[in-house]
Amino acid sequence: MHTQHSARARRAGRRSLAAAVTAGVAVLGLAACSGGTASTPSDSTGGSASGSAGGGSTTLTVWHYFSDANQVKLMDEYAKKFEDAHPDVTVDNVFVPYDQMNSKLVSAAGAKTGPDIAVFNGAETATIALGGALAPLDDYWSSYSDAAQFPDSVIHKVDGKTYAVQGYVNLLGLWYNADILKEIGVQPPTTIDELEKDMAAAKAAGYQGITLCGLPQSQGEWQAYPWLTSQGFTYDSPDQSSLAAGLSMVRGWVTDGYLSQEAVTWDQTVPFQKFAAGGIAFAENGNWQMGTAASDAKFNYGVVPLPLGSDGKVYLGGEGEGIGAFSKHPDLAWQYLTETYLDRQGQLLPVKIVGSIPSRLDAAKDDTVTSNELLKPFAETIAKYGANYPASVISPDAVADVQLTVGQAWSAALGGQQSPDTAASTAVQKLSSLLG
Repeated sequence: MHTQHSARARRAGRRSLAAAVTAGVAVLGLAACSGGTASTPSDSTGGSASGSAGGGSTTLTVWHYFSDANQVKLMDEYAKKFEDAHPDVTVDNVFVPYDQMNSKLVSAAGAKTGPDIAVFNGAETATIALGGALAPLDDYWSSYSDAAQFPDSVIHKVDGKTYAVQGYVNLLGLWYNADILKEIGVQPPTTIDELEKDMAAAKAAGYQGITLCGLPQSQGEWQAYPWLTSQGFTYDSPDQSSLAAGLSMVRGWVTDGYLSQEAVTWDQTVPFQKFAAGGIAFAENGNWQMGTAASDAKFNYGVVPLPLGSDGKVYLGGEGEGIGAFSKHPDLAWQYLTETYLDRQGQLLPVKIVGSIPSRLDAAKDDTVTSNELLKPFAETIAKYGANYPASVISPDAVADVQLTVGQAWSAALGGQQSPDTAASTAVQKLSSLLG
């Protein structure tokens, strides 16, 4: 459990640094999060340029989708790290909204332009690569001296070619407001029944029960997956009754007043900001929120594994990093990746700033990782509930449609646009054709 005595001012400026931490395990990654910096790409531009502000003779353009201040700070620190080592280079971090990233990358590739480096939802590598927006990394990877430090689960391949590597792993846990739990006289829950009783007690005491993301897309599917699988739903054999049970359970949290129906409009950043503001007992959210908790939460807080029972699963995710198919400086882009996201010391920056788990085996053993108490629940979750993201049964060309289908069912049920049974029926019909 952590205690926050005062909120630290968050600077979203170009050269800012925050505090947080992360756990030492190497596995697959995503945490779909939305983004925000000062500049945005147009539909047909955004590739490499020369002589931009900053003084470097070469500019490397990096597209990302981060809006959380600590994640933006990580991008800024990576830019500073590379620019300090390469005074003739300027790194231009460019924000693209999460739900536009894939389409803008593919559209730019159609115009034979785009970023030098793309930072995106690792689970959607296939969608982006099949759209012609990523360059194969095989020649670089085969000659990379540190390649053995990365497990296969963080290396994203499509049709046998490597297109992205993850510099860190993200996953979900159950954050709790320890002050509220103390007031209502309960311990952090270990079962769904305990969670629901705790949320009822929190509501009776004048608090909200939980926050989570209910968007009708991959972020919603990411946060839905643990609860849906806790009721027996799997992609190996999609079953309408188990999907309906999962949707009905969480819709019940809305009707019982534990969860705001506004969750259907929240990406993963907003619900944690609401939790950190106080007055909410629980938040389903990720290790990457440690920096926000440290800077914003003015109460005692902690994290436990999501209480999912024997069937529940938690995606092991994180952003993938790749080189744009039409980068004008692919060799320099690869150098950027190996000196930031893939570098041993570089991998400790997301630990300190965001709370993400290093993907390198050696970085995961660093004291920065192993000495942090908040990371233990996430490490426990990886061992107990960890699941590949996306599920291996989903073919690469179907990943985006599967995520959208379940995300839409999740959002429709939570928002009351469809009954859980209707949403489940519609989704399973679509999944039966997508999954073959």
